[in-house]
Order: sequence, then C-alpha cells, then structure tokens
Amino acid sequence: MTPAQSFFGWKVVTATFVLAIFGWGVGFYGPPVFLHAVVQRTGWSVALVSGAVTLHFLSGTVVVANLPRLYRRIGVANATVGGAVLLALGLAGWSLAQSPWQLYAGALLSGMGWVTLGAAAVNALIAPWFVRRRPAALGMAYNGASVGGIVFSPLWVLLIAQAGFAQAALWVGVVMVAVIVVLSRKVFAVTPQHLGQQPDGDLASAPAAQTKATQRRVDNLWRDRAFVTLAAGMALGLFAQIGLIAHLLSLLAPILGAQTAGIAMGLATAAAIAGRTLVGWLMPAGADRRKVACLAYAIQICGSLVLMLAAEHGWALWVGVLLFGSGIGNATSLPPLIAQTEFAREDAARVVPLIVALSQGAYAFAPAAFGLLRTALDGTGQSMVGFLTVAAVVQAAAILCFAAGRGAAAARFQDVPDAVVAAASHPAASIPDSNPPRGS
Repeated sequence: MTPAQSFFGWKVVTATFVLAIFGWGVGFYGPPVFLHAVVQRTGWSVALVSGAVTLHFLSGTVVVANLPRLYRRIGVANATVGGAVLLALGLAGWSLAQSPWQLYAGALLSGMGWVTLGAAAVNALIAPWFVRRRPAALGMAYNGASVGGIVFSPLWVLLIAQAGFAQAALWVGVVMVAVIVVLSRKVFAVTPQHLGQQPDGDLASAPAAQTKATQRRVDNLWRDRAFVTLAAGMALGLFAQIGLIAHLLSLLAPILGAQTAGIAMGLATAAAIAGRTLVGWLMPAGADRRKVACLAYAIQICGSLVLMLAAEHGWALWVGVLLFGSGIGNATSLPPLIAQTEFAREDAARVVPLIVALSQGAYAFAPAAFGLLRTALDGTGQSMVGFLTVAAVVQAAAILCFAAGRGAAAARFQDVPDAVVAAASHPAASIPDSNPPRGS
C-alpha cells in the first residue's frame, strides 16, 4: 500500500456506522413506536400488535443464523441491499395493514430484512478489514446502533404525527434503500484483495507460522464449551438488558416525570456509546475478553442495585442509569470479539451469526416476560426493587456463563507449539476471519 493509497478499511467503518443507524433505527427502535401507531390507527388490542413485534424479532433469527450461507450465495453487497428492500416492504405492511394477517406479514418481512443491517452483518463487514484493531473498529461501527436510537426514536414520532404512519414509512423506506444501495455498491462490494491491502492497513501479511494455531476446527459447536457458554452468556445478558430497557422509561416516569425520564433514557444511550468506545480503544491487545465482558455486566448489575435507591435518593437514579447504560453497547460488541480470539477463522464466520440469532430469539420475549413480572409485582410495594433484582440475577447468570467458558478454547491448541499459541492468542498476530466472497 503506497502512502497515496489510504487504507480503505476506515471507509468501511464509516459506511457500516451509517448502515447500523438505519438497521437499529428502523428495525430495533422502530417496532415499539410502530406498536403504538398501529393500535391508534386500527383500534386492535395491544396484545395482538405486540405479537407482531415478537414475530418481527423471531423471524430475523432464521435469516441471521444463515447469513454466511446467504453471503456465499449472492454476496454481501446483494444480501445487504435485499435486506434493506425487505425491511422497507415490511414497513409498508406495518403502516398499511387493514387486517391482522397483513400486519403479521409485514412483521415477518421487516424482521427478516433488518438483521442484514444488524449485529452479525456489522461484524461480517468489518472482519475482513481489521484484526489487531478490530475492537476499536467494531466499537465505532456499532455506535451507529446507539445513534440510530437517538435519531430515529423521536424522528418516527415526529414523522408519524406530522404526515401519518404510511407516509413516514414511505419516506424512511425510500431513503434507507437508496443509502444502502450506494454504500453496498461503492463500499461493501470492495474487499481487501480487490485493493491489494492487508487487514489493519499493514504492509505485509502475518507470518504463515502464526496461522497454525487457528487451524483446529470445531466439529460440533453445540458440544463445544466455548461456544455454548458464549451463546448462553450473550443471550442471558441481552434478555435482561432488553427487558429492562423496554420498561425503564415507565419505571422512571413516576419518579421523574415523563419528560425528564426521557432525558434519563438519552443519558443511558450516551453512556452506551462512551462505554463501547472506551472498551474498543483501551482494551489491551492481549486482554482476556471474557473477563472484560464479565466486568461490563458487573458494572451493569451495580447500576441496577443503585437504581433500587432511586425512590429515596435522587442521585442514585442518575448514577444507576449511567452505570447500567455503560454496558448496553458492549453486550452486542464484545461477544463477536470473544469469538475472534477463541475460534478458527472459518468457525468464527458461523459462530457470530449463530450467537446473534440465539440471543435475538431470547430477547424477543424479554419485554413480554418482564411485563408479566411487573404485573405480578404490582401491589407488593416493592415492584421496582423486585424488577431490578430479577434483571440483576439474570445478568449474574450471564457472568457465570462467560466465566465458565474461560480456557475452553485453549484446549483445542494443546498439540500446537507454545510459541505459536502465544502468537495466535495475541490479536496483533492474528489473521483475519474468513469472509464469504462478496458480490457486487
């Protein structure tokens, strides 16, 4: 790479950041707003429309689990564009449905589409370009998810109020597809091989000897302790996190008022961006990433415990929101980084979509499950304390899962020379995850 030829990987990070804004802004933060809009427009029950929200998230698990196969078949760029189109069509279904089956058909399409702009897709787009600096690159790209929430949550409400749900869905859908088409053709269709560049912008490939430690493949992921504990830890952590986030505003509103509670939610999002960025840039190259994940969840648990004091101490509410918010982003970005160090390149390409699919299938039920918990606790006088206690217990279970998997991956390299194992365990000496061929 000549001095005049800048490293294209940072353009990929910027483009993926924009993709994440649309992915989460429409596909993740949109459905709660859609629920309210559909109920208002149709008069259907909240339970019926809530079922569409659950279907939206569940249908995506099938697609995200098969993303590597989809990428191999039609290429990353085409798959990304196709997903954006499906999401836009699903938006139309949400906004125009005249009967429940049409609503559920729209939810099916939107769920299948948004995951091609979600967590597994972000990792797949970044992986070919970064190895040593992947924590920082992924952290920057995933911050688009938080920005998507900041931008789209109020934007959806404003557009629907001013122009109606159907018109808002049309505008957002058209802009989203147009942007994703441009990014896919100009950025996502490009690979390091096309430009003759190396991951991280290095001038030469990592020494061939260092690749030996990554050749031990996992025959059956479901019997592999590293995979099972990683998948379970991510699923449990996100289940607790999404369940709490879904109800946090309504829990804080009686204490702060609705407007100030909204500010507190914004503060949690800002803390998520800061927490993810700090971990991405400051995590030592040879750090045990499972330990980092355990620490992130431990800080969130502290946040939940501090929030229990919010009714009596005003400071506790804001400190609790900051502590809890600091781990929101890392719950999504750290598991793929753990997979990078614990699995062979070929295995990591299928591990990340699988753990994302499993966690999404779990957290699809989190808002309803925590809603039932709140109903059960109503009238006890300790509803907020009990609610936060359950969230903390589930997050503690996630910590136990991450901790239980420590050392499992190292067993695959027992008959590899120690010097090679040491080199391969250091991200600076790793080689990039294999990524399926990208079509234009």
